[in-house]
Amino acid sequence: MPATDDSAHVPSSSQRISEWVAQQLLDRIARGELVPGERLPGERQLAEQLHVSRVSVRAALQKLKTQGFLTAVQGGGTRVVSSTGVMDGALTTMVRSKHDNLCDLVEIRMALEGWAARRAALHATDEQIATIGRILNAMTQTGRDGGRGADDMDFHLAVAQASGSPVYLHLLSTIRDILGNMVEMNHTEPYMENHEALMIDHHRAIHEAIAKRDPEAAAAAVTAHLGWVLARYHAMSGAPLPPAAPGDD
Repeated sequence: MPATDDSAHVPSSSQRISEWVAQQLLDRIARGELVPGERLPGERQLAEQLHVSRVSVRAALQKLKTQGFLTAVQGGGTRVVSSTGVMDGALTTMVRSKHDNLCDLVEIRMALEGWAARRAALHATDEQIATIGRILNAMTQTGRDGGRGADDMDFHLAVAQASGSPVYLHLLSTIRDILGNMVEMNHTEPYMENHEALMIDHHRAIHEAIAKRDPEAAAAAVTAHLGWVLARYHAMSGAPLPPAAPGDD
């Protein structure tokens, strides 16, 4: 999290300083400066950033933990949480138990990630675009068969970050584990059958569209990629493809 100078925003006399600190942290979460799973700076660093005492920071952190925005990290520290846990476990069970549910999730991803790619093309910083490019480059390296799934997941998360939408980041965190399982599966036989180069081309198209600031091309590239994934899932199961929606041809 970048250091933020909030010294100009002094809490009012009627407001407890710890409550003001809690609000500053909530504002950072809402702006996407703190994302689900991210570890917060230590109490001392936060106190210096906000120009308050560590006692006030500690009280604010405790309040946000009680409200469910933050959780303690084993070994010390605090991280941002969102609506994961039970919901994620239920989704994982549903997807694993029925092939149709897996395909439904891919179609939902097409809608959500197409929207995110469109937003990324409009709002991504040069640094965020460069990060997506570096991840893409890692995916192309030879001898990384065991790591391509992780790179693929990092790619989609980087696009999510570049979308500039804290709401989308929190939604994505809800299905992050099952999404990670899907991505890993997409890089294993027999799902791939030597299609890694094609998958990389799909991701390259997404990156190029975002880099060119072309939102429609970015959304189309995501739709093409996940449409191909969906077709592979149906082919592997022997199930017929669902009818195309109006305007998809």
